[in-house]
Amino acid sequence: MSNAFLRKHYNETIKPELQKLRGYQNVHQIPKITKVVINSGVDAGADKNVLADLVKDISLISGQKPVVTKARKSVANFKLREGQNIGVKVTLRGDSMYEFLYRLIAVALPTIRDFRGVPTKLDGQGNYNLGITDITIFPEINVETHKTHPGLDVAIVTTAETDDEGRDLLKLFGMPFRRAEAPAKAPTAA
Repeated sequence: MSNAFLRKHYNETIKPELQKLRGYQNVHQIPKITKVVINSGVDAGADKNVLADLVKDISLISGQKPVVTKARKSVANFKLREGQNIGVKVTLRGDSMYEFLYRLIAVALPTIRDFRGVPTKLDGQGNYNLGITDITIFPEINVETHKTHPGLDVAIVTTAETDDEGRDLLKLFGMPFRRAEAPAKAPTAA
């Protein structure tokens, strides 16, 4: 239900709003979200069970099985060997992407304690990267069974050409960006 809602909301509300806001002449100029990449790493010296638990958790969150990432080269200072398992990643497109975005924006982010919004900084090419320090904000994750609380990175890739276009797109999707605080006024002498 929710993935159909977000896709329908994009087509019926967000696209016309962006076209009016930005003055696009062609509907193909209107930015859209192409994919969402979820990435999480583990300590190089961690137990194999930690990686298996992370694979299970990311599968629950994303709805598809993640790929285990391996170290490209050895780094002695980090006790890292080439080919060693160091994390997991999953790329979401289509319905699963909209489903994850809906749960992230409407369910997971508002449950963060003392949540004041996410940073407004994009990567310079219209894409947004968000770091989540605790995976247990997602309701699919059972807090009692976790020994560790790993974090994850979420990369939202858009077709926007500038950061302002990407920010407008994500705002219309409902991304809870922080409000810019007004600078404090200096006291005036009377």
